[in-house]
Amino acid sequence: MTARTGPMNLITDVPGLRIGNAGDTALKSGATVLVADAPFTAGVHVMGGAPGTRETDLLAPDRSVQQVDALVLSGGSAFGLDAASGAADALRAAGRGYAVGDVRVPIVPGAILFDLLNGGEKDWAQNPYKQLGKDALTAADTRFNLGNVGAGMGATTATLKGGLGSASIILPSGHIVGALVAVNALGSATVADGPHFWAAPFEIEGEFGGLGPARYFGDVHLPRTKLAGGNTTIAIVATDAALNQSQCTRLAIAAHDGMARALLPSHTLMDGDLVFAASTGTRPLDAAGDTMLLGHAAATCLARAIARAVYLARPAQGDRLPCWHGRFGKSA
Repeated sequence: MTARTGPMNLITDVPGLRIGNAGDTALKSGATVLVADAPFTAGVHVMGGAPGTRETDLLAPDRSVQQVDALVLSGGSAFGLDAASGAADALRAAGRGYAVGDVRVPIVPGAILFDLLNGGEKDWAQNPYKQLGKDALTAADTRFNLGNVGAGMGATTATLKGGLGSASIILPSGHIVGALVAVNALGSATVADGPHFWAAPFEIEGEFGGLGPARYFGDVHLPRTKLAGGNTTIAIVATDAALNQSQCTRLAIAAHDGMARALLPSHTLMDGDLVFAASTGTRPLDAAGDTMLLGHAAATCLARAIARAVYLARPAQGDRLPCWHGRFGKSA
């Protein structure tokens, strides 16, 4: 059976999910929010050595809170954690949140990437990320742009601009899996000095150029990287399969394989690589094999989403690295 994407090839092919992006071109940074029609089950797994997170402890399977209201990805390093506060304010104003008596407390885990040295204006007098998080939630929709938007606005890789990417796949069981990622990696998404993506074996219908695998792989023992200290790839994988918090955690763990397939190197001491997993729970699981396939699908979706993020990046004023199309578009 030929692999096929969802109708939009976005994480929002999972019914009930919406994505909102907000960014500041002068700042060269932004925030991205995933929200659903109702609270959803979530898990998380961190494999990078330098993560920046909010409320991820709540996602452990033994915690009392089993569902969340939104997930936030943001630029801005530690400053960007405030984006989740902005999203939480907007959710509370909408009457969303965990009920504690007559008070609603929105549960909004988040993760950040480091983009403070990307050439944008970072001399703010007041932290801008809270407003960006609020604006991103307000903008949430089933259709959204990719490339240099939201949390991926100022993202970079070792050799090229990074960005925001997404992909989806429909499994033979009918379950849908999607991925969303802000690619700001220490490593590279492309092979050696050429245009080919490490994720090429998993590409569907030419979604990131259709070049196929590289014929030459360079020195994979000493891969090209950017200077340590300005990194982190953060992602969300999601499904309509009915998963509990423990199963979501396993889904996040499996999805990290996709990051390792698409970025060389990944999960380094100087990256804060993290994957959230989300389940809307609308479609039951029929067999144990479905769970295994969900993990594989999450990994391949994430690999594809990473390549799409880099492929869809575009040039902007003040860039310190070229985008894929600017370097390879005419020759690829």
